[in-house]
Amino acid sequence: MGNLKLKVAVIIASDTRSKGINKDETIPLLKQFIEESGWEMVDASIVPDERDLLREKMIYYADTMKVDLILTSGGTGPAKRDVTPEATKDVIEKELPGFSEAMRMGTFKTVKTAILSRGISGIRNDTLIINLPGNPRGAIESLFVIKEAIPHCIEIMQGKGGSNGHDTK
Repeated sequence: MGNLKLKVAVIIASDTRSKGINKDETIPLLKQFIEESGWEMVDASIVPDERDLLREKMIYYADTMKVDLILTSGGTGPAKRDVTPEATKDVIEKELPGFSEAMRMGTFKTVKTAILSRGISGIRNDTLIINLPGNPRGAIESLFVIKEAIPHCIEIMQGKGGSNGHDTK
């Protein structure tokens, strides 16, 4: 996105971290990744694995704060309480499966359990939403796989860049 800084919000989906039972290690790692990418983390929240709460937080970040990118971490596995993909489906207008497919395949080489992730990616208004794994290392490794495509996608979504010769907004 040229010299523009992406505004990024982070949502950690975790029952234990939201109650303070386990310490969150993901937010500091994501903040470092975001800043090293030349982006800005404008807010971060830790939310229980509750579909309604996750949905409300995503809507707030996209519609009220108007961030460019929402990164969620956690709640993407096969456990019954893992509902982040469902909450994301509730709020997005268009799914972008390539991001999630690339993350699963890109990290599968070193972490065979990456295929258990049900994370999705999509668009709400002018905000890109990407579900990352709950494991801090897995979240960062997944982001490295897709990092270069994120700004380009946001440029196209927001009408600031071309899309294969097609006119934008």
